[in-house]
Formats: sequence, structure tokens, C-alpha cells
Amino acid sequence: MARAMKVAIVDDEADMRQSISQWLALSGFDTETYASAEDALKVIGPEFQGVVVSDIKMPGMDGMAFLKRLMSQDSGLPVIMITGHGDVPMAVEAMRVGAFDFLEKPFNPDRMTELAKRATQARRMTLDNRALRRELSDGTMIMKKLIGSSPAMERLREDILDLGQADSHVLIDGETGTGKTLVAHALHAVGPRASKKFVTISCAAWGEDQLAGRLFGPAEDGNLPLVEEARGGTLCLEDIEALSHPLQSRLLTMINDQGTPPETRIIAICNQHAPDTTLEAVLRPDLFYRLGAMTIVLPPLRSRGEDILQLFTRMSEQFAEEYGCDAPQVMAQEAAQLLQAPWPGNVRQLVNIAERAVLQNRRGSGSIASLLMADNEASGPALTTEGKPLKDYVEAFERMLIDNTMRRHKGSIVAVMEELCLPRRTLNEKMAKYGLTRGDYV
Repeated sequence: MARAMKVAIVDDEADMRQSISQWLALSGFDTETYASAEDALKVIGPEFQGVVVSDIKMPGMDGMAFLKRLMSQDSGLPVIMITGHGDVPMAVEAMRVGAFDFLEKPFNPDRMTELAKRATQARRMTLDNRALRRELSDGTMIMKKLIGSSPAMERLREDILDLGQADSHVLIDGETGTGKTLVAHALHAVGPRASKKFVTISCAAWGEDQLAGRLFGPAEDGNLPLVEEARGGTLCLEDIEALSHPLQSRLLTMINDQGTPPETRIIAICNQHAPDTTLEAVLRPDLFYRLGAMTIVLPPLRSRGEDILQLFTRMSEQFAEEYGCDAPQVMAQEAAQLLQAPWPGNVRQLVNIAERAVLQNRRGSGSIASLLMADNEASGPALTTEGKPLKDYVEAFERMLIDNTMRRHKGSIVAVMEELCLPRRTLNEKMAKYGLTRGDYV
């Protein structure tokens, strides 16, 4: 569910404050009013969860001075200015300073509502983007996104921590949908460049001339070339296999011109090459050896065992919260089907199926098995999984069941014992066996 956005109304005239507040409240906005800019500034900070509507002419600090103060502390805060008749030049100046828009008195209330909707949408996007950037620069947070306790995932997390600190160029390979871009962000976030820029571009998304301009300059939009924008930080090149040989040569020259450690770290991601072709054969040998001295190959989902059930549970819970409904309960047969599925699209495919399973569950129809069957038929011939002993399937389902029940009861051991009909000692033994601790759920 989208969080509520506030509209702060600042006007020295009580009647005007009240009328704007009442109208916007009737339109579904959460309003708060202030009689002066000074009062508003005590509350409105850089991460204010909303937008501002302010009169321009006020005693004390006027609207223009107020706007400049707001822009100095948060240039991404939408501020709608209200002007008197004939103050259009002042309104134009407000737009130049950074106002979102302006309304001239007397204004149409519907126009106010429309502007408030646009402003809150813009504010929500700004705050979401900031939160995402913080998350992607926080090594602890991003490592938690690498869900799974399989040996392959334990090794992957260790590799990220080791190579992240090494500060050398890294090559990331693996099947499509395995999470290579997330790993690239994690390498940056846990390393010494975490506070520097992380700049990414897909080499397959641009024509050769455009890509050359974007990377090395001059860029058509007049912005800095990405090798300059990323200087001191990390430049992530997705679809490195699509880079032409002339551009590979320019990239190699740029790498060779850097000192040791490199001024700009390169993380190259390979997203697709023929199964019988190595990445070494796709890239120039000299570039491959510069980038591939440190390599991470992500494991396919089908090789990660019970991680599949952990991932499915977490994703379906997230989607259930987003759609305001219950997550589907996974039965034993469905758990076995999830574990046996070939997953040609890997984690990306699992996320899609989890979302569709939640939507099905909301409608009260369909099954996880039907989603898996439809997906596999649509993707055509796919890699198959090897059979596993029955014991492995039983243990994976048992772990998922205890994990889900602990989450639902927020770590209440008594409630879990009652629901699963387990004595405390047995539950403790099984939790220890599967690496589950009560503190993870409280």
C-alpha cells in the first residue's frame, strides 16, 4: 500500500489556510497548516514525507525567502506557490528558483487538487529513489537481499565480501535471471568505494556510436561521459559481450592508463553467450584477462536446493503485503514441484510466479502447479534438474513450514508449538538443524 503523503499549507491568512486544507482533505490528502514560514521550517526537513503549498506574500519570512530555504535543504521537495493577481513575474521567478508550479488567486480548487496529485507523485518517486540509492550503498542491507542458505549462496556471499574489498576489476557471469546486477551493487557496497558513485550502462541498449559517446564522450545530451562520471567510483558495464571490438580496445586503453589500484573500478556483467561459447572467446583476450582476473559465476536456481522455497516464501509475502491479501500456503506436493522445476529463468522467473500465485490466491483460484506448468511450456525445452532423495524434499518442506510459521507468529515459540503440534524440545532441535533462530522473527 502506498504511504500517505502530507500537504503542508503555509499562509498567514487563517481563512485561506482553512479553505485549502478542507478542500484537499476532501480530495483525500493528509493536510497540516502553518501560519508562518518560520513555523513550517520547524517541521519540514530534507526527508519531509509530502509537499508544500505556500503563499508568496507573508509577513516575516515571505514566500520567496521560504522557497529558497526549502530548496537549499532539499531541492527535490515540490513547492506550489500561491500568488496574488498581477504577481506573475514573481511566480516566474519562483519557478526559476525551483518551485514545482504556481496558482494565481482566485484559483480553481480542482486545479489545486490536480497540482497536489502531481506534486505528491513526484515526491513519492524522489523519496523512493533516495531510499533505493541508500539501500544499494548499504552493504549490510544489500547482502540481506541475497537470500539463501545453500552452500552455493554461502560461497557467493564470501566471494562478494572478499572481492569487494580487493578493489580490482571483476567479471560476473551466469545464466539470465540469476541476480548478476544485484551482485554488482553488492560488490560496490561492501568495498572501499561504497561512498563513491556507482554508474551503470547496458552495452546492448545503444548503437555503437551512441554507446561510444555515452562511455567516452562527447555525449549527445551534453552530460559527462560515464568514464568521467564514475571516476573514483565503480563503472558497471552490463551485457559486456555486446561491446564491439573497437570499443573493447578503447576500454582496454582506459584501463591500462589507470594506476594500481585503479582509479575507477570496472565491474563487467555478461548476460548472454552461447552455451558452447566461453566469455573468453567473446572478448578480446587482453581485455578478458584484465577484467577476468577476478570472476564470479552465479549459481543457477535449480542447483540451490531449499533456497527455492525460501525465495518463494519471501517473494510471495512481499507481494501479498503489496496487494493487501494473504500469501498462498504452499502444500507438500507444491513444495516438491517448486524444488523439481527446471527454472530456466532462474530467480527472475521465480519472482514472476510468486507474484502471479499471490494474485491467484487473492481471487481464490488456480494453483502453483498450473503456473509452473504454463511457464515451462512457454519457455520450451529447458534444462532439467537431477532427482533428489526423498529425505531432501522432506527436510526442505519442513524447514519452510517452520520458517513460515515462525514469521506468521513473529517468533512466538508457544504459538508455533501449538500450530505444528510439536513439543518444545523437538522444535528447538529442528530449528537448530535448519539454522533458524527466534531472534530473526521477533
